[in-house]
Amino acid sequence: MGGEFGQWREWVHDESLEWHTLEYPFHKGIQLWVKDLNHLYRTEHALYELDFSFEGYEWIDFRDSENSVISFIRKGKYTNDIILVVCNLTPAPRFNYQLGVPRGGSWKEVLNSDSVFYGGSGLGNSGGLEANHVSSHGRPYSLFLTLPPLSVLFLKSEI
Repeated sequence: MGGEFGQWREWVHDESLEWHTLEYPFHKGIQLWVKDLNHLYRTEHALYELDFSFEGYEWIDFRDSENSVISFIRKGKYTNDIILVVCNLTPAPRFNYQLGVPRGGSWKEVLNSDSVFYGGSGLGNSGGLEANHVSSHGRPYSLFLTLPPLSVLFLKSEI
């Protein structure tokens, strides 16, 4: 209906989609984002295996209204399948943003909506980072993240 490439007008069932907008980098970036997001969903068990169970979802923080940041974990059937999702819902980047996580070790940034590939600024976490043994949000470890403006980050625990 045009949303998968950022069509300007609302969808009209009697008209064709605005395919010509894919000539512009902004629209091409949105199309690539949706493609990569769909691919991640199909390949990461944590994003779909326990969709209909409370065991597959866990809030990290939904109360940070001052920064407009929400974060949660998606889990698969096996304990090694964990994806952290962090949404910065403002145009202000957040640096050194602390979030509690359930385990230490490496966390790989598997998808960043602010990537230059999607037309973003390229701000992020250099592909990943190590969790510190500093408790936060009721969890034993923390990540100190760079949150790009108006972004969604997906980070995968590499244990």
